Amino acid sequence: MIFPDGDKNSVLVLGVGNYLMGDEGVGVHVTQRLAERELPPGAAVLDGGTGGFHLMGIFEQYEVVILIDATIDGQLAGTIRLLEPRFASDFPRSMSTHDIGLRDVIEALQITGRLPKIYLITISAEDMEPMTIKLSAAVQESVAQIVDKLHTLLWDWWRERNLASAADTTEDFLHAFA
Repeated sequence: MIFPDGDKNSVLVLGVGNYLMGDEGVGVHVTQRLAERELPPGAAVLDGGTGGFHLMGIFEQYEVVILIDATIDGQLAGTIRLLEPRFASDFPRSMSTHDIGLRDVIEALQITGRLPKIYLITISAEDMEPMTIKLSAAVQESVAQIVDKLHTLLWDWWRERNLASAADTTEDFLHAFA
C-alpha cells in the first residue's frame, strides 16, 4: 500500500454498513474497535453508516481511503479480501445493500477528478439479521484480525514517514492480509 506524505488528512479508515443488521454492520464494528486505539497523526477513523452522497465531501478530504464493508459472495463467513477499485464498476456486485450509494459516490468523484486512492477490504457475511448488532463468530474473528493489522500498518506508515529519511512508502498492503 502506498501512503501519502502529507501531515493532515492523509489516511481515512471508513467503515460502512448497517449496524442493526448483524454481519452487514461489520465495517462499523471495525471502525469502532479501531477508534478505541491510539492512531498516528494523519490517520482518521470514521463510521460511514450505510454510505451515500454525504460521504463525497469526506472522501475528497483524504489522499487514501481504506473502505471496509460486508459482502455476500458465497465465501465462508469471515473471509477477508482486499481490492483496489479504481472505478465504481470495480466494486464487487455482491456487496451489501448500501453499495449503490457508495458506487454513486465513487462514480461522481471519478468524474470530477477528486477520487482518492481507495483500498476496499471486504468481509464475507453470514448473517443479515434485522434488529441485531451481534456478529457471527467467524465475522467477529475477522474484525479482530483487521483491526490489529490496520493498527500496525498505520503506525508502520507513520514511523517510516517520520523516522526514515528516504521512506515514502510502507510494505505492500497485500502482505498485511496474507
